[in-house]
Amino acid sequence: MVRLPILYAIIFSIFLLCGSCKEKYTPKPRGYFRIDFPEKNYQFFHNNYPFSFEYPVYAETCPDKSVGSEPYWMNILFEANNATIHLSYKAINNNLATLTEDSHELVYKHAIKASAINEKIYSNPRSNVYGTLYEIKGNAASPFQFHLTDSVNHFLRGSFYFNEQPNYDSLYPVIDFLKEDIIHLVETFSWK
Repeated sequence: MVRLPILYAIIFSIFLLCGSCKEKYTPKPRGYFRIDFPEKNYQFFHNNYPFSFEYPVYAETCPDKSVGSEPYWMNILFEANNATIHLSYKAINNNLATLTEDSHELVYKHAIKASAINEKIYSNPRSNVYGTLYEIKGNAASPFQFHLTDSVNHFLRGSFYFNEQPNYDSLYPVIDFLKEDIIHLVETFSWK
């Protein structure tokens, strides 16, 4: 009879020891899908618009048909990345300062969610194109915006949006890939 309590004590001790030897479980971090990007290649946009530029072959252009859109407004769709560059054109009628300030204000509305907003001045006197490119870092809705003008007749504003909830960490590879395309669009832009 004395042996039975000793046997129970030994079995109980073994369970206690085995339970404390187990490693603590650490959950794996959340993973994201692998994204394969196409090769960079560009095509020329020169339809009946007052401007022309080069854009990627893996993108599609279409007129903006949203409510309130104006002539020469268009979108550049990146369907594979669920993203769009919205381009809005305005003729200058002694209102360049107002158009530039409106563009600046629209960029800085993203400051609430942005961790940084970097401005890069763009100047191409040969094509008579001047403007500013804004890179908005953080969980802002739009990672890039820009405006271009000839300072006399034409003003174009561009804004890049994903059709997704902003998550800078998961979208960063796509943002980094498409950044080159936005810069290429700006650098090849010209007025007619």
